[in-house]
Amino acid sequence: MDEDLRGVEFRECDLTGARLIGVVTQDAVIDGPVTNVVVNGVEVTEYVEAELDRRHPVRVLIRSESPADLREASRQLHAGWAAAIERMRRTPGIERRSVNDEWSAVETMRHLVFVHDSWFRRCCLGSTELFTPMGIGPAVEPYRGAHGLDLSLDPGFDEIVNVRNAQTAELEAWLAEITAVQLAARAPVPDDDVWPPYARGRSVRQCLGTVLNETFEHLGFCLRDLDLIAAQDAE
Repeated sequence: MDEDLRGVEFRECDLTGARLIGVVTQDAVIDGPVTNVVVNGVEVTEYVEAELDRRHPVRVLIRSESPADLREASRQLHAGWAAAIERMRRTPGIERRSVNDEWSAVETMRHLVFVHDSWFRRCCLGSTELFTPMGIGPAVEPYRGAHGLDLSLDPGFDEIVNVRNAQTAELEAWLAEITAVQLAARAPVPDDDVWPPYARGRSVRQCLGTVLNETFEHLGFCLRDLDLIAAQDAE
């Protein structure tokens, strides 16, 4: 081979339009949004999406336009996170451990605090209130520590769990009353420079989809890493 790139890691980058020709990809891992991915002449996206739906039926509910389906998706996601939290409580300290340079469980939950404040309260409710200080937002400036976020905080596990439970209750109370017409309406995103800057013009349903998708994806990341830590400790 002309280049030896064994073990290389591409993180948080855009490979749209990339062409990998004559490459050896044994034991390779791809993690992220994929569309129109062709492997040896075969477009594999539909296979991947179908298998993910089979393993995680809640994904189908998250994509639904039905308020009832979206309520059920939220309920299942809350139950999944509740089970993960109980698992962490059985192994004190595991919630602050990380593997492969990923966020720890507490950091992941703090990111979801931020997701709720930005994509639900701002985009679905039109709120202009400051974000919850413990939230962890994007790494890019000027959003990294803006609009009430306090990067110096190190909140306790119970404090984070309590905030997330309150946010979940707020979301589920809203979902209990929402209609399909309201979901289809233009999101009431405030006209300012606060995150997310690209939400204007989206529907309420699209912004809600981001909240549910982030909750689902980060639960998967959290469980994956808890499994890896448990396997390491068992060796």
